[in-house]
Parts: sequence; C-alpha cells; structure tokens
Amino acid sequence: MIRDLGVGDVDALVDLYRHLNVGDAPPSQEAVRAVFAHPGLRHFGLYDGEQLIASCNLAVIPNLTRGGSSYGVIENVVTHADHRGRGHGQAVIRHAIEQAWTMAAYKVVLTTSRKDPAVWAFYERCGFDSGDKRAFVIRRQP
Repeated sequence: MIRDLGVGDVDALVDLYRHLNVGDAPPSQEAVRAVFAHPGLRHFGLYDGEQLIASCNLAVIPNLTRGGSSYGVIENVVTHADHRGRGHGQAVIRHAIEQAWTMAAYKVVLTTSRKDPAVWAFYERCGFDSGDKRAFVIRRQP
C-alpha cells in the first residue's frame, strides 16, 4: 500500500534515506515541521508491514506558462537495499505521477545525481525521457 507520509513517519523516512545518501545528518525537528507544512509538497511511502521500504516526494509548482498549468518535480526516490528489484520504486514513482496529474500538472520532471546507466534505465522504464530536457545544477558552497 502506498500512502502519503506525515510527521509520524519521519523516523522511518529518515531511516530509509540512509539507503539514499549514506552519512546524511538527520533533520532538525524544525526542518521536519517546515517540510511537512509546505503546501504543494507531498511524500509518498510504500510499507511492507511496519517497515517503510520505498519512498519519493513530489512538489507541484504553480506556473504561468502552459496556460497556467502547474508542473511536478519528483525527488528523493529511494528503495531499501534489501527490497530493490521488485518494482517498489516504480510503484511509488507511478503513484507520484498519478498524483501530479490529479493536481493538473502538465509535466513531471525527475533528476538524479546517480551516474549509473542502470539507474537511468530504471527511470526510463518508469516513463521518463532523458532526451526531452537537460538539467543543470548548482550547489551552494559550504
């Protein structure tokens, strides 16, 4: 079952994120409250019993082009290492895309920092077209 995650799921989500970015510092309680209070940002999770095994988040952003249609951005796609290769990641991504469509988004964008062609192929199997747009990233220096 895939469902929206809330503040009560934060410990499970932060634990799952260890399979995404090893060594990340956990967020402060203030950051948790701010993230889950942000309008237009949703986190989705797939549970196996009591264990959160896959997740992603979706931001739906208002827009003044395309007739005022919003667009979605999917980030932080992760599946627990012990549960990979079983379709769980695809399921949460499909769910996020469906939610974006119900929120009248005209497109959904997903970026990844992974350099592994197998990861890129995974996103293409989810329906994303890597040749449609080019992404550029700049990071704030510490």
